[in-house]
Amino acid sequence: MTNTLLHPFSPPSMPEDDYIDIVRGEGSLIFDATGKDYVDGMANLWLCQVGHGRTEIIDAVTTQMHQIEAYNTFAPFTNGPAAQVAEMIVERSPHPDGRVFLGSSGSEAVDTALKFARQIQQRRGQEGRQIVVKRTNGYHGTNFGGTSAQGIAPNREGWGDLVPHFLEVPHDDLEMVASIFAEQGDRIAAVLTEPVQGAGGVFPPVDGYLEGLRRLCDDNGALLVFDEVICGFGRTGKWFGAQTFDVTPDLITFAKGVTSGYLPLSGVIMSRSVCEEFDESGFLLRTGYTYSGHQTSCAAGIANLQIMTNEGLHQRANHVGEKLREGLSALQADGLIESWRGMGAIYAAELGRDAIPVRNAILEAGVILRPIGTCLAICPPLVITDAELGRIIDTMASVLG
Repeated sequence: MTNTLLHPFSPPSMPEDDYIDIVRGEGSLIFDATGKDYVDGMANLWLCQVGHGRTEIIDAVTTQMHQIEAYNTFAPFTNGPAAQVAEMIVERSPHPDGRVFLGSSGSEAVDTALKFARQIQQRRGQEGRQIVVKRTNGYHGTNFGGTSAQGIAPNREGWGDLVPHFLEVPHDDLEMVASIFAEQGDRIAAVLTEPVQGAGGVFPPVDGYLEGLRRLCDDNGALLVFDEVICGFGRTGKWFGAQTFDVTPDLITFAKGVTSGYLPLSGVIMSRSVCEEFDESGFLLRTGYTYSGHQTSCAAGIANLQIMTNEGLHQRANHVGEKLREGLSALQADGLIESWRGMGAIYAAELGRDAIPVRNAILEAGVILRPIGTCLAICPPLVITDAELGRIIDTMASVLG
């Protein structure tokens, strides 16, 4: 087969026939074209909270498409699913009186939040505030803004000049953030961070770190932006990482888990105080996307959030995490991994060596994990069974033993 399809984050020279053709999913299992099953230890890409093949979402999407597939929400148009999913999102968020701006991808959400942060400062009369403080290991999508905000250096390379006014700090060094605020506090628009850094290696924050960021932002007139594209919708044991850590940001980006990946949907949650900056009569918000408020994607989000609520999946992340911690601790005790880190239902097993060959062997044995440098990331669906979690750990033990 020819290489017509250019795969993301993949070697362009890799033949199409060398890829694994995924054709079906059921719960926490996926199946390739040969019929082989795999435990989906990455929930697709950190996102399929409710598992694969949920007929409730499929039926909701089908019903919506029989009515209308989508129509834009630029003034003067709106639609019921967009308004309903926005309400369901804020009800579950730290900002029940806030508002939601909708898009399609996490990258769109991050770029939108960056634009909002700067515009809010402009509207507050702080035209000089354009700097965004970012963290090493942070992953914030691959649009130009998110690429510029990357704390993963290789992802920034090869694209030419990126967006200016980003300052990077070591991911766990609050004193460095304080020093930057002391030097340039009147030029900082926002601090951007994931509550738990995901694609950069699964790094939970050190004690007091997020609280310290909130305090520095408050003391210096900056906004705190949480990128919850991975953490949001149950991954950390509550609906949002902000609630897990009891630190409330001004803006929250989301995507992935809001629909469990059944259709693309993303957005930015804005606090009430931020919303008020946009409430002035005559102000026109000059940003948006063709698919902002896409009816069918919103219908998927409504059905997904209803499933998660009915089944308490945001809380079940704690049970999944308990089982993973037990298994990873056993692997460490046996000397098969150097260490592990994580919380909720998102973990990394540190190998201390290139993780790709190990991932390949585990994949061949029927378990999907994600290699990140010297570690293997584990982020399964929240519906995963104890037996399937055991299969992940047993397969790792077999390959690493």
